[in-house]
Amino acid sequence: MSRIVRALREGCGLTAYAWCVLAFMVLVVLEGAIVRATGSGAGCGNHWPLCNGDFFPHHPRLATIIEYTHRSMTGFCSTLVAVLIAWVFFARAKGERARRAAVWVGVLLLTEALLGAVLVLGGYVENNASDARVFVQCIHFTNTMLLLAALTLTAWWLRRRQETSSGPAEAISLAWIGLLATIVVGATGSVAALADTLFPSPSLSAGLAADFAATAPLLVRMRWLHPAAAIIGVVCVAWLCLRVRSKVARWVVALLVLQLVLGTGDVLLLAPTWMQVLHLLGADLYWIALVALCSDVLAPQR
Repeated sequence: MSRIVRALREGCGLTAYAWCVLAFMVLVVLEGAIVRATGSGAGCGNHWPLCNGDFFPHHPRLATIIEYTHRSMTGFCSTLVAVLIAWVFFARAKGERARRAAVWVGVLLLTEALLGAVLVLGGYVENNASDARVFVQCIHFTNTMLLLAALTLTAWWLRRRQETSSGPAEAISLAWIGLLATIVVGATGSVAALADTLFPSPSLSAGLAADFAATAPLLVRMRWLHPAAAIIGVVCVAWLCLRVRSKVARWVVALLVLQLVLGTGDVLLLAPTWMQVLHLLGADLYWIALVALCSDVLAPQR
C-alpha cells in the first residue's frame, strides 16, 4: 500500500492519465454532436439529470438511447475529472500552475453540466429554432471549448520539460488573437451545424441561395458567419505558426489544413451526421494543439 501511495504522490502516470481524460472528454463532445444532429435532445423528456424520471430508462426508443448514452458518458467523465483534480493536488506542490488549470477544469465542468440542464429543461432541443436556443447553444459550445482548453493545459503543464521560449513579442499578440478568433469560429460553427440540422438543404446551390435569402430563417442566414470567422482565424493562426517555429506549430498547421479539407467536405456533402462528427473531431484536435502552442508562447515553463 505504501508503494502505491508513494507512486501516486510522485505522480507516476499522472500525465498519461490527464491525456486519457482529455481524450474521453473529446468522445463526450462528439456524442453530444450526435445528440444534436439526430434531434435526440429530448430523448429523456424534460427530466434532468434523470431520464424520463428514471435512473435507467425502460423500453427506450432510439432517441432515448442516444441521449442516455451521452448522459452516461458525461457522468463517467465527471468521475474521471474528479479523480484527476484530486490526484493533481495530491502529487503537485502548492502554487504549481497545473493545480490552477485543474481547478478551472472543475469549474468549467460544473458550468457545462448546468448549461446542458438549461438546454433540456428550457426545451432548447429537437426542432426548437428560437433565438434563445441559438444564444444558449453558442454559450454552451464556448464553455465546451474552454473546458477542453483547461484539460489540455492541465495535461500540458504536468509534463517535466526544460525551459521553453515565448518567442518574439509579436507572437504574444498573435496567440491571443488566434485563440479568440478560434473561439468565435467554434461558436459560429455550432450555429451553422444547428442550421444544417434543422433546415437541411436539398442541394449545394439551394443552400447557398438560402444563406442570403430574405425569407430564409434567421438561423440559416447566420451560417455565413462561420466561414467568415474561419478565414480570419486561419490567417491569425497561420501567421502565428510562421513566427513560432516548433514541433507543436507544425502540428497546428497540419491540423489546420485538415480542418479546411473537412469543412469543405462538410459543405459539399450537405452536412451529413457522420461528416459533422468528423469535422468536429478535427476541430477538437486542432483546438487542443493550438492551446498547447499558445501556452508555450504566453506562459512558457520556467
